[in-house]
Amino acid sequence: MKSYAKLKSGTIALLFIFSGCNRSAPPETVDGPSPITPVQVTTVGDSALSEYVELSAVSAYLEKSFVKANINGYVESTHVVLGRQVGSSQLLFSLITKEAKSIGNSVNKLDAGFNFSGISNIRADQAGTVIQVNHQKGDYVQDGEALATISNRNSLVFLLDLPYEYHQLINQNKNMDILLPDGTKMSGTVSGTMPAVDSSAQTQRYILKVGSGKDIPEGLIAKVRLTKVSRTQAQVLPKSAVLANETEDEFWVMKLINDSTAVRINVKKGIENQNTIEVLDPKFSKTDRIITTGNYGIADTAKVKIQK
Repeated sequence: MKSYAKLKSGTIALLFIFSGCNRSAPPETVDGPSPITPVQVTTVGDSALSEYVELSAVSAYLEKSFVKANINGYVESTHVVLGRQVGSSQLLFSLITKEAKSIGNSVNKLDAGFNFSGISNIRADQAGTVIQVNHQKGDYVQDGEALATISNRNSLVFLLDLPYEYHQLINQNKNMDILLPDGTKMSGTVSGTMPAVDSSAQTQRYILKVGSGKDIPEGLIAKVRLTKVSRTQAQVLPKSAVLANETEDEFWVMKLINDSTAVRINVKKGIENQNTIEVLDPKFSKTDRIITTGNYGIADTAKVKIQK
């Protein structure tokens, strides 16, 4: 019995040994090829670049003339239409005294030498646009009463409410561009300022004079650009070439060191506009290739393929 037990235990041990020998080894992990990102590249350029602040300005006519009656009487005829342009010395109203309206032509019938009509003609003092008409034909008016109001077309200005924090920019922006909603660009100059600041908005009003003869409605809102910083020759890249972290306190570009490898280069950003960014540091060569498309999210020393 003892010999049988020893034989049995030996057989079981051999089975375990053979079972262990027949187990397959775990498969080895094989690294695949690194992904290759298709990219498009550009080179740095030199360009004039400006950074500006954009504010709103409202059109207004500073000079308005009031057409007034010079006699007591009735409005015999009118030659004004609301919104119509009038010229200097153009006939606007004809008035007739109440005495002449009552007597009619009786005096002239008695003696033609009197040449009495009782008619008084009112003419425009200056060219402009009729913005208000107060009386029509047949109305009775008194001497000095306003008949109409005309805005002087040569008094067109834009009123700019400038935040006081930007008031120093006025000294370097005596001439500025005024952009109308239809895309028209006008040139304006600072002709005056109000000696007070709005207490709630902390803005100061500036008067921007523009060229005369412009038919622009009052109350039109335009955009005014004030230049903050200007460079005559800046090292620039397209905005898509410059990447930033979430807090936008670090900036970098992906530069090609050969036809298939891109590395990260930290840069110092300067001024920018809608399409381009100034790179202050480092100074790139004109032949350096910077990725503009396909650069987002790729790691440093990435494999890339240039697309035409």
